[in-house]
Amino acid sequence: MESKDIFQRLSLLVGEETAAAYGALKVIVFGVGGVGSWCAEALARSGVGRITLVDGDVVQPSNVNRQLMATTKTFGEAKVETLAARLRDINPAAKIEAVRKVYTPENSDEFRLCDYDFVVDAIDDLKAKAHLINTVTRLDGPVVVSSMGAACKADPFRIRTSEFWKVHGDGLARALRNAFRKSGVFPAKKFRVVWSDERLPNLGTPPDDAPRANGTLMHVTAAFGLALASLVLASAAHRP
Repeated sequence: MESKDIFQRLSLLVGEETAAAYGALKVIVFGVGGVGSWCAEALARSGVGRITLVDGDVVQPSNVNRQLMATTKTFGEAKVETLAARLRDINPAAKIEAVRKVYTPENSDEFRLCDYDFVVDAIDDLKAKAHLINTVTRLDGPVVVSSMGAACKADPFRIRTSEFWKVHGDGLARALRNAFRKSGVFPAKKFRVVWSDERLPNLGTPPDDAPRANGTLMHVTAAFGLALASLVLASAAHRP
């Protein structure tokens, strides 16, 4: 089966020129958890030609409620490998790369960010998140889109996108702004984010092995991921 057969409904809506633009895209997704996994799925089902998945974790029971590749049969498997296999089944013509690593300021050069059109930030770690954003906004070429906090939320209709400095009421965005100010290093360009101002309390008891964990709902984390994919595709459609 050819790619044109599986993406005919896509081309019908956006046109063959835009569909071809999607196919030419090179996207790297950092973090394939409750947000990033769904973003990667949407990109694959939109015909994106090259997707690199970066995450160092394995599937755990606590992932099942929100992460695409997490099932009771995939416990212990590397998240990126399991997700990559699924994406290759969706679009065999795409180049899907699985990188089982965690992004850090020390290893950032290993990812060759200049090779990509878009960098999707779905990282939880604040230091790594700030460094990735600062790095990409100083490069010529790649565009970064970032997820703010998707935990402790239940209403997908409160999810929105905007330029980062216009976000309000989001705890992760607040922490990220503080990190930029504390370091004295700020993003060199404006960048768009997905966020929500909703904040619900945890009503249950956190597990002993994750005392600072926050509750999540798949219909919210997935909506964050799909919104990130939408930002990528919308930008690609308007690129020369």
